[in-house]
Amino acid sequence: MFSILVVCAASAFQVARNAAQRGLMGQAGPWGATLVRFLFGFPFAVLFAVLAWAFSPHGGLYPTEAFWKVAVTGAVTQVLATAALLSAMKRSGFAIGTAWQQSSMPLTAVLGWLAFGDALSPTAWIGVGVTTLGLAALAVPDAMKAEGGHRFSGALFGLLSGLCFGYSLNAYRHATLILSPGAPLLGATATVAITQAGQSLVLAAILAWRQPAALRAVIAGWRGSLAAGFCGACASACWLLALGLAPAATVRAVGVVEAPMAAIAGRRLFSERLSLGQWIAGAATAAGVALTALG
Repeated sequence: MFSILVVCAASAFQVARNAAQRGLMGQAGPWGATLVRFLFGFPFAVLFAVLAWAFSPHGGLYPTEAFWKVAVTGAVTQVLATAALLSAMKRSGFAIGTAWQQSSMPLTAVLGWLAFGDALSPTAWIGVGVTTLGLAALAVPDAMKAEGGHRFSGALFGLLSGLCFGYSLNAYRHATLILSPGAPLLGATATVAITQAGQSLVLAAILAWRQPAALRAVIAGWRGSLAAGFCGACASACWLLALGLAPAATVRAVGVVEAPMAAIAGRRLFSERLSLGQWIAGAATAAGVALTALG
């Protein structure tokens, strides 16, 4: 039950971060907005790691070779997933882009099973299937209304985001467990701080070389960037804490609660509306999430 509450908090912070990042897309572009998540979230990630260390007197950090392998691959796929998600939102809208990104739920289950040996019960697999059908019903009709191919390309970017997030979640789960086996909160926050340091340095260097205007836009919009960074750091810490408590597929299943949150945010912030059919599909998705979580 505690892991479910943590996932709900992570989803709320993630929606807030995505909304802030989307607002920066016009000036900084998708890669600049992606940098915002990591660069401005890094100071908060370090603070959270220090606090977790202070409250985990018996916890230790063990950055083994296995940790670096999964942490680096998780960090790279997280960067790609974030850029793809922002591109999907730009083409398909905030709520539908988020819905497509939820494809990471079934993909997380499959990747966790294939790559890391995580097991789910038959009930949970039924929940994965129901959730997948619900997401398809939610997003496919909108994608078929393609105007100039933008919505269809938004769907492709959303699926790419889901695939990358699916692998990243599994990689971060195992990095957290390796780094601090007996203290999941310490392992989660330390993993976030370590990976965000590398992500910030590499992305900032690439933008300084290839897109200096985007880097200047990120710095100029530092007030909004700080808000996005704080929400992003909180979301990442909550996600990894939940991943230290439960299998990645179960965590991602409960995280589909992000979809209705995004629908509400899209309507209030960006004047987007969903059809009755999409709301019904969202209810079916929620049923699938419940099955997965109970399984």
